[in-house]
Amino acid sequence: MSDQSRRPHKSHKPHRRPQKDPVRILAFEALRAVDERDAYANLVLPPLLRKAREKGDFDGRDAALATELVYGTLRRQGTYDAIVAACVDRPLREVDPPVLDVLGLGAHQLLGTRIPPHAAVSATVELARVVLGDGRAKFVNAVLRKVAQHDLDGWLEKVAPPYEDDPEDHLAVVHSHPRWVVSALWDSLGGGRAGIEDLLEADNERPEVTLVARPGRSTTGELLREEAAVEGRWSPYAVRLTEGGEPGAVEAVREGRAGVQDEGSQLVALALAHAPVEGRDALWLDGCAGPGGKAALLGALAAERGAVLLASEKQPHRAGLVARALDGNPGPYQVIAADGTRPPWRPGSFDRVLVDVPCTGLGALRRRPEARWRRRPEDLDGFAPLQRDLLRTALESVRVGGVVGYATCSPHLAETRAVVADVLKQFPDTELVDARPLLPDVPALGEGPDIQLWPHLHGTDAMYLALIRRTG
Repeated sequence: MSDQSRRPHKSHKPHRRPQKDPVRILAFEALRAVDERDAYANLVLPPLLRKAREKGDFDGRDAALATELVYGTLRRQGTYDAIVAACVDRPLREVDPPVLDVLGLGAHQLLGTRIPPHAAVSATVELARVVLGDGRAKFVNAVLRKVAQHDLDGWLEKVAPPYEDDPEDHLAVVHSHPRWVVSALWDSLGGGRAGIEDLLEADNERPEVTLVARPGRSTTGELLREEAAVEGRWSPYAVRLTEGGEPGAVEAVREGRAGVQDEGSQLVALALAHAPVEGRDALWLDGCAGPGGKAALLGALAAERGAVLLASEKQPHRAGLVARALDGNPGPYQVIAADGTRPPWRPGSFDRVLVDVPCTGLGALRRRPEARWRRRPEDLDGFAPLQRDLLRTALESVRVGGVVGYATCSPHLAETRAVVADVLKQFPDTELVDARPLLPDVPALGEGPDIQLWPHLHGTDAMYLALIRRTG
């Protein structure tokens, strides 16, 4: 008998090829695009879903699951990172980002959905085998089995510091927001635990799609004939799509007669349009018009009064989006590409001016959850000079007796009241207009004269608006 024949026989399991799950692979690809390219999920996901449908890989339920996996993982990233950190033997910064994305997807399935734990683990490990390889799939399997030992509440008791010891850090971990954002939002709300918890939780809820019926081109009655459509809460032009309604399936949206526009954005335009002006009311300006939602609504409202809207946007490609949104407006309008801080128009030209200034976007974290992890406190210093310059130019552009609306999709005090207060020191011949009576059906607008909308109170983005009249 040869030596070889005396060796014990090893039984090898046949190598199994990993099973490709189109839903989870697509979710992983979207998360990688967000991380690697600083992309936004709301821009990355639709073309991926469209391509999957065209290939025949997806039906409606698959698309809904992929969307939930992407947005749920991004919204709860801070919480899941804290939990995963408790289950690995190294700092998270030493774990490869693609592995963290897979672990985040697995953690969300285990802790944030109704997917059975064994199915969540096995499906995620299978995904890891496809996109990471067998070696790292074993690591994913080991970590997720630890994650599966507790539910979300059980984990939060372990990884979140007690509220009494560190309120901001407790809220940051439990509600998955960076600590500095928690602090800033709390300051804007004016204190109180209940309010900040309600706001942070609202940031983690999937927002409904809200449509705007552009006056003279569509009506809410037309939009309400759509399946799963209900009236808006506050704007007379708003219609909400419930149960995951698809705006691209709405004929008026495809034709540009209606658009997708948060109700808070609609209210800002309506308040400016309703503000009393002294004398003529013939020429309106949207000084930061891209991508065109407010401009389209303002243009339609201006047309009803025989007024003309000039929509100005610095970036030419965004000016193109504005032109598309205004195409078909019932009255005259003009779209130009111009720098709002060095405008081509003469001072005192306009009766109404809106500047919805670039900002950190902390008021739209429901729609862009990745922004909370991307933004840094120092970003405020970057936006501050531009915000002040745009408001100064807007005040110079409006005539005496006219009104300027300063708006921003951030409730951060450094981007709202601080900007207005600083600029008005340079313009003594101005006065703040109480904006609250202009939206009489909307409750809880704050102490005035400016208004602050909130996701948890109004179901809108956290839009801010100050109205300022030139008096001399």
